[in-house]
Amino acid sequence: MYIVIVGGGKVGSYLANVLLASGNEVAVIEERAENADLLSVTFEGSYLVINGDGCDSRSQEDAGIRQADVFVGATGQDDTNLVACEIAQRVFSVPRVIARVNNPKNLRIFREVGIECVSSTTLIANLIEEEALLGSVSVVSSLNHGNVALSEFTVGRMKRHSEEEGITIGEIEMPQGSLIVAVAYDDDAQVAEPDMVLYPGDQVIVVAENEVLDEVRTLFRSL
Repeated sequence: MYIVIVGGGKVGSYLANVLLASGNEVAVIEERAENADLLSVTFEGSYLVINGDGCDSRSQEDAGIRQADVFVGATGQDDTNLVACEIAQRVFSVPRVIARVNNPKNLRIFREVGIECVSSTTLIANLIEEEALLGSVSVVSSLNHGNVALSEFTVGRMKRHSEEEGITIGEIEMPQGSLIVAVAYDDDAQVAEPDMVLYPGDQVIVVAENEVLDEVRTLFRSL
């Protein structure tokens, strides 16, 4: 996979090292010249370090954004991560965009524009290290000796349905071996009902066999 990360601080550099150690190609956009210089000599593997503004489309172009499989906004500033992710998603159509959200109060803003987000207080490193590489999203826990996973997925920008009208849970044709069990709203969750309407940015909790997790992820990115 080719991953572009904006932000070369503690979180961004850690994610880059994890991904590089797994054999991925990584590009990091870091605004501070001294940090960029340090990263360029400490990383190991197939990497690229760009000294530039992650919110500038030219810097993203220099980082090879057009070939990216995943884009991560990992700076300590929520507004920077939001703008950078919006550019990656809307301008360059990166398949998967993930934002680090430092203030949990801003989670809803990111979700409303269809950006997958993780609060910095949660395990963002695990999300990138384990789930992005495996193709699933935010595995919450495993059941039945690992054969079934309880996972959280973000509803992406809708391609086949109206984003204003949304889609009811009952209209979603889930893969065999999977079931939507709840919808998460910030710190609360509601048991899923067929007539509940989902919109871009909503978080759904799914019980699924491990073999169909990739199908479920693809489904929520192509509604």
